Formats: sequence, C-alpha cells, structure tokens
Amino acid sequence: MIMLLVQERLGVMSYTHITEPGTEVPEDELEGLQEDVERMAANEPIQYVLGYTEFCGRVFNTDERALIPRAETELLVMEAEKAAADMQGPLSIIDLCTGSGCIAWTLALDLKGSSVTATDLSAEALDLARSQFKRIPKGAIKPNFICADLLDFSVDLPKCNLLTANPPYIMVEEKSIMRPNVIDFEPNMALFAPESDPLCFHKAIALWGQKLLLPGGIGIVEINETLGPETAAVFSAAGFEGVEIIKDFYDKPRFVKFKQK
Repeated sequence: MIMLLVQERLGVMSYTHITEPGTEVPEDELEGLQEDVERMAANEPIQYVLGYTEFCGRVFNTDERALIPRAETELLVMEAEKAAADMQGPLSIIDLCTGSGCIAWTLALDLKGSSVTATDLSAEALDLARSQFKRIPKGAIKPNFICADLLDFSVDLPKCNLLTANPPYIMVEEKSIMRPNVIDFEPNMALFAPESDPLCFHKAIALWGQKLLLPGGIGIVEINETLGPETAAVFSAAGFEGVEIIKDFYDKPRFVKFKQK
C-alpha cells in the first residue's frame, strides 16, 4: 500500500526505490506524504487517503461519506449490462442504496440514452455521488439522485427495466472478524443489516421489484455470502422467475438475479 501511495503522490513507479535507490522525495512533498502515511498507520483505507479509486475503468471520488467501491461489485455491473443487452434500449434503471453512485454512474455512462434513478438514505453519500462526474459523454444522461429510505414504500419512483442494489447485508455477529480499516472508517449504516432481521433490506428490495419492474425486467442484488439460499428464497417467494445465485471472483455466492414475469 505504501508503494501505491508513493506512486500516486510522487508520480514514480512502485519499484523506483529498487532501480533508482538514490531517488529522494522532493522537500515540498514530505509533509503531505508524512500525513498520508500517518493516516494509513491509523488504518484509514488508502482509497480515502488518496480520495479516489478505480471502478469499472473509471476513477471515482471516495471519502468516509460512502462505502469504497469494490471489485466484486463490478461483477454486478457486468451482469446488469449483459441483461441490458438483451433488452430494447434505452432503458429505465433503478439503483437502490447507491452510496458513492458507482453502479448508477457506470450504467448511465455505459448504457447511453438510458435513464438512471438512484436512491440512498444518506444525504452525505448522495452529495458524494452527485460529485462524481462534471462532464458526461454525448448521449449519456446524468443519473437522478434521490434521498429516500429503502423501507419507505410511499416514495415515488419510476417503473424500470433493470433494478440494481448493493444494500447493507453484513450481520452484526460478523463485526468481530472484520478489519478495522472497514468498521472504523466506512459508514456502518451502509455495512450492517439489522440484527433482528439480516434479510430486512433484501425483503424490501423484493417489494420494490414487485412494484417497479416492468414485465421481463431484471433485478440484480448483492448479498451476504453466508445467506445465499436464504436470500434467493426471498425473491422466489416474492414471485420472481429465474432466481439464481451468482458467484464472485472467489467462487463465493455474491449476487441474486431475478426476473419479473
């Protein structure tokens, strides 16, 4: 991580200290670099220290207002775009629990002409999401970010062809095995599901899917790897077709995909 920090901050290669051992840190960079190292020593994620990370080939702003976009979630986007390829565009897309907006923005920029509505309970996260891109390519439509509680079904949202969500799904009992760079810095409200009902948010997403998905519409939601069958059962019980569990890079259950009749 230190090598990545030095590479990003100083514009050198991660191996420069080996090939050019005489290289010195410029005097005017020392103070800022020292502050960065101290933040990382306190377990702050490097993505927050740098203020950005890469997701699906684009650079997204990152800070403590929202979860750090993760590589596993890129698979959710890939599955969503595969589903979109089988539909007649442009599409109407809903992204629930949008956080940094990485899913919403990627779909909006990749699926040009599609309308993306993204929601989150955190006004601070939505401020971050709205800040991601000042200029967008021709043909793309900027996502519409709405502050809304996932459990408030009175919120007026448009019908959609595609529904995505990465809700809080970590069980409280799992907190003891998590790394401090996650639980001490990333927003806990975006990480943890209620102790009384770990599938609370997935049940809400199933209800939103019933309400919003057009006939033939597809939903894809990120899940807790230890609750794959239980989460799939939520969507099957809600009447969706083709419910399937999709595994991530590490062969762990990571998403549930479902289809509106």
